Amino acid sequence: MQEERRRFKRMDVSLSGRFMVEDTKEYPCEVFNMSPGGMAVKAPFCPRVGERVISYIEQLGGLDGTVARTFDGGFAVEFKISARKRERIANVLTWYSSEDHNIEDRVHERFAPRIAAQKLILPTGTVSDCRVIDVSLSGASIATRLRPELESLVVLGRLRGRVVRHHDQGFAIEFVEVQDPDNLARTFG
Repeated sequence: MQEERRRFKRMDVSLSGRFMVEDTKEYPCEVFNMSPGGMAVKAPFCPRVGERVISYIEQLGGLDGTVARTFDGGFAVEFKISARKRERIANVLTWYSSEDHNIEDRVHERFAPRIAAQKLILPTGTVSDCRVIDVSLSGASIATRLRPELESLVVLGRLRGRVVRHHDQGFAIEFVEVQDPDNLARTFG
């Protein structure tokens, strides 16, 4: 973690989430300090140093890492993630540091797709038709009567994502990985 501290600037944040430890038990957490290389969280349970944890953090999705140290009421994680995911974290932290951010701000610009009619695969394996309201490199808003549970994994076309919120017309998903613009163009026109 010391090396990570020198490589990445850390920022105070307040992001809710949950994490899963190696025995697959899940616990809620709050990230209070983060960089593209790691995070510090407050949690009701502290895994052991060196243990692998998978975290699901609002606005960031899934993050894989290893516990670097523990402290009273929490622990620090060193991420084991791709360069693309580190870039996504840096973008979110940049957005977070701006003085005028709000829930409607987006890390990636959204656009109305030319091909809005898509297939949606639910966690149960059920396939349903839906309409994509808008899409970005990191997620999509979907019009449908279906309401999968928050954090459930769905497939939109060929893109996997997690349900992050419900809205009047349907729900929003955050893609598991930030998409390549060419891939979005092939899928949504």
